Amino acid sequence: MRIPYGETRSYRQQAEALGNLKAIRAVARANGANRIAVVIPCHRVIGSDGSLTGYAGGLDMKARLLSLEGARFVQQAELL
Repeated sequence: MRIPYGETRSYRQQAEALGNLKAIRAVARANGANRIAVVIPCHRVIGSDGSLTGYAGGLDMKARLLSLEGARFVQQAELL
């Protein structure tokens, strides 16, 4: 909830903010278990390289939501 509209954070940045770099997987699990994405915008959490990673609504939806917010991210095809 603390990631501002139009911004993203990586799973690594989220773990660092919690004070535990080893918590990256826990951050990912908690993000994946989010059942109230309308209230807690988990689409704003992306990979460290700016890539889109798992999202319950699908990566296309995640890309659309981030695009609507004007957030910067890397499309999967751009990584190749």
